[in-house]
Amino acid sequence: MWLSPRLFALPVKAAEKFAKYASFSPTPLSLKTLTSFDIIQSTRFLSTELPVRIANILQELHLLPKKLIETPSASLVTSWYVCGLTEFLHFRYEESFMSLIDFESKDLNAKECENFLVFLDKALSRHSTVVETMAAGVMEMHEKHGEDPVTNNQLQYFLDRLFLMRIGIRMLAMLVFGPEFNKHHRFVGCIDQHCNVVHILNDAYDDAKLLCDHYYAESPGMDVSLVNDANGVIEFVYVPSHLYHILFELLKNALRAVVEKGRKSINDEYPAIKVLIVSGEHNVTIKVGLKFNVPFA
Repeated sequence: MWLSPRLFALPVKAAEKFAKYASFSPTPLSLKTLTSFDIIQSTRFLSTELPVRIANILQELHLLPKKLIETPSASLVTSWYVCGLTEFLHFRYEESFMSLIDFESKDLNAKECENFLVFLDKALSRHSTVVETMAAGVMEMHEKHGEDPVTNNQLQYFLDRLFLMRIGIRMLAMLVFGPEFNKHHRFVGCIDQHCNVVHILNDAYDDAKLLCDHYYAESPGMDVSLVNDANGVIEFVYVPSHLYHILFELLKNALRAVVEKGRKSINDEYPAIKVLIVSGEHNVTIKVGLKFNVPFA
């Protein structure tokens, strides 16, 4: 397994802890479990779970293609292409990992919880441009070496795992910042216990429509059908930002497909995008299609 030389330069204590935590798998959690934590429970859980997840990210970095490992990357704030992309990511995650293990042996009382929140806030800020930095490294790799299917498949596998783990870490971190969201007692971290599907759908459609209007100077409408709704309202426990991004991508692709292929002549009107939202006993299903006689996306 390839690992950055930085890992071998870790202090003995940190290296031992890295080996320990890297051997563990992240704890699978449901939204129901996440919403049952209070602030103290969340902080105690995060103090042991985040080292596992960050150690797993460090371990995954050996999956980067060699061509990408050798590309320069962005600095923390102001400069690009200063140090290798992998070294940049390692710096960020190693610093967080070494800080996290300091909390391992502490009894997280109210004061220690406050200290942990300060650390966590700094860690989130430190990791805020990881996605942009990775994108810059990928573009530079393609410019220098061109594209090939093998490297792209290897890179896609790594990026899928990295970004999924990153989403999981940020969701867990947001649990302890619940009071910042929970002014109306709806949110647990970034999880909305009464996430209104129609409201988020309308927001996603408005933004996708704005993009479509800007690019094509026109856009189709949207027809929404609800099943098992309560007076036009369907709510469930979910992360609003995640639902928004999913719906935005679906609607953006649907609008583009309709504008480019949805009418036979220039005088015809565009068919409306069809959206079906069904509330079940344990889930909510959302289907987006161009016409009811076309399979839903």
